Amino acid sequence: MEAGNLLRPIPSQLHPQNSLHLINYCFHSSQRSFSVKASSLNSQGDYRGPKPKREWVAEWVSKNDDFVRSLPIYVGGISLLAVLFNRTVSGIAPVADASSSQSRADLLTLGLAVTNILNGLVWLSIRPKSISPVSPDGIECQIICSYLPDFVVSELLWAWESLSFVTCCRSLVIVYDKRCILQIGYAAVSASGKDDVIGVDVDKLMQGSLYQGLMKSKSQSYLANLSLYPAKSELPFLPSNTQAVILQPLGSKGVAVIGGDIIRGFTTSDQAWISLVGEKLDATLAKVMDDISANVTT
Repeated sequence: MEAGNLLRPIPSQLHPQNSLHLINYCFHSSQRSFSVKASSLNSQGDYRGPKPKREWVAEWVSKNDDFVRSLPIYVGGISLLAVLFNRTVSGIAPVADASSSQSRADLLTLGLAVTNILNGLVWLSIRPKSISPVSPDGIECQIICSYLPDFVVSELLWAWESLSFVTCCRSLVIVYDKRCILQIGYAAVSASGKDDVIGVDVDKLMQGSLYQGLMKSKSQSYLANLSLYPAKSELPFLPSNTQAVILQPLGSKGVAVIGGDIIRGFTTSDQAWISLVGEKLDATLAKVMDDISANVTT
């Protein structure tokens, strides 16, 4: 643990004002839930308003995936047998004759039947990779700069609890004004011991391509599948199996590194909300950083 960091307990409840923001987000996010007015409930508590429409075809296809994928093979095989049976019972010579309209039609049908069979074989051989959350390969930690005022600590913890509750966030690191002021959630395990976490090397992080590109663009960067990015080596403090990462700039002085436990787990609504949270944290931290620098100097 670096100097200037202090382990603080996580409060059991969110601040009332901050909880309101979290509740509003939960009920207004179209990706996760929908709001129900009290007037839509009858005396027995049953919902009487409009109900979400069910996609019967999509549900049937999802439940019968193997049958649907092999269906072109059945259609192509039946079509092939039907053409051969028709040519046998119709008395037409088995040798194809280009001058015969029946022969040309049979050849076209045979081509379509073979195409269906090949298409079914492709559907069976290529399947989408299932995506599911993973258990972070690390240990939980909570490292907060000891010079922060209590109201700033409360806001940082509110941001963490909100992100971890509403999104797939499992790790959060905030670097501001050339110092790590927060490392919370799951962190990578140090090679020196099982109970030691890998701290954030701020200088190395700020010299990396991820941070430099983020400060240049001044916009959020979303690494939906972290394993595909060579620059993931610049984030050694995150668990090795972190699936997705959002890099949220905090003004021009900092960055929030948010690690998720599932590939493409952060929705568009999550990204927009994280941007607003970043603006709020930047406004709060900018007010107290001068005092923090003075305390560190003394």
